[in-house]
Amino acid sequence: MATFALIHGAGDVASNWDLVAAELRRRGHDVVAVDLPCEDDSAGWNEYADTVVAAVGNRSDVVVVAHSFGAFTGPLVCDRLPARLLVLVAGMIPAPGETAGDWWSASGHDDAAREEAVEHDGSDIAVFMHDVPPERAARALAKGRDQSATPMTQPWPLDAWPDVPTRYLLCRDDRVLPAEWVRQLVQERLGITADEIEGSHCPFLSRPEELADRLEAYAV
Repeated sequence: MATFALIHGAGDVASNWDLVAAELRRRGHDVVAVDLPCEDDSAGWNEYADTVVAAVGNRSDVVVVAHSFGAFTGPLVCDRLPARLLVLVAGMIPAPGETAGDWWSASGHDDAAREEAVEHDGSDIAVFMHDVPPERAARALAKGRDQSATPMTQPWPLDAWPDVPTRYLLCRDDRVLPAEWVRQLVQERLGITADEIEGSHCPFLSRPEELADRLEAYAV
C-alpha cells in the first residue's frame, strides 16, 4: 500500500482533502495531508517543503500529490525524500528560477485565459468550484486562509525537475487553468501527455471518489 502525501494550493487547508483521504484510507493506503505555512510571511519554499517532509517522516512508498499552487512545493518534496511518484492535479508547473508571481505571464496563462474565458459571476465558487455541491463549496471557502506573498516572489529553487516519475491530471472544465492550454504546457514543460478528468479546478471536492480512483491507479 502507498503513502499519499497530499499538498493543497494557495490559501487552502489540508482538510479540504478529507474526502479523498478517507477514500484512500478505506482502500488500505496511508495518507498525510498538512497545512502549509501559507499565512507566515517568514516562510518561503524551504519552509513549505520542510513542512511536508516532516509530516511524511520515515514513511515509505510515498506518492506526492500536489494541487494548483502546491505544484511549486511538490517537486521540492520529491527532491528531499525518496518519493516514487509525483502527481500534479490541476497544477502550476514551475520552471527553474521562475517566481510564482511571474508564472502567469511567463507560462502563457494570461493570454490563454483571455482567449478561453467562460462567462460567470466572478465569485470564488464560479471560478474554482462551480461543480461542487453548494454546501460543500461554502464549507471549503469558509476554511480558506490568507496566502503570504513571500513564496510568490522567491525564484523556484531547483535547477531541473526532480528525477521522479511524474503524472499530470488536468480538469476539463477548469476555469482557472484552461484545459486546451494546459495540454500544451504539460507537453512543453514536462514532456508528457496530461491525463484528464471531468470537472472544475477542485476535483477533490467535486468528485473525490473518482480522484481517489485515479490516484490509486497511479500508485499501482
